[in-house]
Amino acid sequence: MGTAPASRDVTSYGMGLAAPLALFFLLFFVAPLLQLFWLSLHNDTAGLHWGLGQYLHFLTDPFSLSVLGSTLLLGAEVTAVCLVLGFPIAWLYQRVGPKLQTVIILIVLLPLLTSVVVRTFAWIVILGRQGIINATLQSLGIIDTPLKLLYTQFGVVIALAQVQMPLMTLPLITALGRIDPNLDDASCSLGAGSWRTFFRVVLPLSLPGVIAGCTLTYAAAITAFITQSLVGGGQMLFMPMYLYQQASTLQNWPFASAISIIFLLAVLAVVSVFTTLGRLSRGYGGA
Repeated sequence: MGTAPASRDVTSYGMGLAAPLALFFLLFFVAPLLQLFWLSLHNDTAGLHWGLGQYLHFLTDPFSLSVLGSTLLLGAEVTAVCLVLGFPIAWLYQRVGPKLQTVIILIVLLPLLTSVVVRTFAWIVILGRQGIINATLQSLGIIDTPLKLLYTQFGVVIALAQVQMPLMTLPLITALGRIDPNLDDASCSLGAGSWRTFFRVVLPLSLPGVIAGCTLTYAAAITAFITQSLVGGGQMLFMPMYLYQQASTLQNWPFASAISIIFLLAVLAVVSVFTTLGRLSRGYGGA
């Protein structure tokens, strides 16, 4: 009976410590989100009529739906590229010595140590008509005229993949580091080849890291306003720029608010799918 007051004191102490964070969350996230939703219920910019007209306008407009679809597709492409390139890096990290591990982790973290604007402008220089890629290909005689790499889907995917690569690689490094190395030896001693060991042992046990990396990379890629705008240019339109145009250029705040809510729900839906897959993968990996 003496432990009950003590436990209540600990709970009260913990709630007191969490109160400033909860207040900050309510003021700077929940309140603006509610205001955004309230603003999206205005059918006109003057705020004289209420309803779901802005949402109906978006959901019945083929152009708006195409922008949403292209944005979600962009996130899937960037996530796939990061996974294909990040998994070998994480696998190599677990199989080299401490000195090479330091070098690899430095290379992985290097994009996080520089401004996203600087990295994006570097990709503009690399992908330009007179950039490094075109200059190298022309000097080797592979192409005669410069390729159009900038302001294309390919350029945006490559630039975003480099920018978001740490978000994929770091969870993979953590997941692969938790796998017992003796499992590989046991699989090989039982007659399984390298590829079979990878698909039957390594990959299932690393699925939690794969799902975590995909979730972080996808959410960051589809909301990367600066990289999408600068590398994609005016020829490509994604949801962040679409929202910016409606709010800043056209001053259509109700429609911009509706775009924000719809985009938020779409991102949450994708993240929920990844979260469900992550729970299933933990059960599968544990089995």
